[in-house]
Parts: sequence; C-alpha cells; structure tokens
Amino acid sequence: MNAQAQDYPFAQEFITDAEGQIRKVVMDIADYRKLIEAIEDEGLYRAMLEARHEQPLSLEEARKEMERE
Repeated sequence: MNAQAQDYPFAQEFITDAEGQIRKVVMDIADYRKLIEAIEDEGLYRAMLEARHEQPLSLEEARKEMERE
C-alpha cells in the first residue's frame, strides 16, 4: 500500500521508513479524541443494529443469562 499524506487528514506530522513510506502519524489530542469518539459511536450503532430484533429480558432473566456465561 502506498499511503500518501492526503490519506491522513488529521495528521500533523509523519514518521516514515527508509523507503519514505508513512509508518506513523502525529496528531493533535483533540482530533484524536474526536476520532476515538467517532469509532465508539460507530461500534454502538452497529451493536444497536445487531440487537434491534432481540426480545428484551426482564432483570431476573438478564441475571440468569449472565450467570450462564
């Protein structure tokens, strides 16, 4: 893969190998936090989609289910 600087919109600096290939990026902590939040939101969204057709459990049913695991 031939990564280019424009492929990393949040990157402020690049760390390259001897061949000039980008191996690491340095980014602002605020941008990093936004990126992590977006990834977490996506994960929550996917989990919600996966569970959308499941039947809700009562508290007692949920406890029993947790004990089985």
